[in-house]
This record gives sequence, structure tokens and C-alpha cells, in this order.
Amino acid sequence: MFRVFVVIILLLILGSLGSALYFMMHDKGGSDRMVKALMIRVGLSISLFLILVLGRQLGWIPANY
Repeated sequence: MFRVFVVIILLLILGSLGSALYFMMHDKGGSDRMVKALMIRVGLSISLFLILVLGRQLGWIPANY
């Protein structure tokens, strides 16, 4: 279940990055949608990192020594 959650967040990050690319190519400087898409991507990336750290600390992710 945890693995599916991580994959979904990764797909959302890629989707946000793709939308930022689309807005960069089509807006021609007319709006700030690209900046907002990139801010969402950064927020999702930081959230994913914190979730992975929390999952490791709580034992949801086993250690591979």
C-alpha cells in the first residue's frame, strides 16, 4: 500500500513538471501558471521526501543492510 502511495506521488510530480513545460511553451510570458506548476512540483517533492523519512522511522520501509 505504501509503495502505491509513493508511485502516485511520483506520477503527480511528473504531471506537474509536464504541465509546467506545456505552460512554458504556450503562454509566452502571459501568465504565471508555469511558476505555480513548478511550486506544486517542489511542494510534492518535499512532501514525498518527508513521507519517506517518516516511513523509514516508523518501520513502514524495512532497512536493507
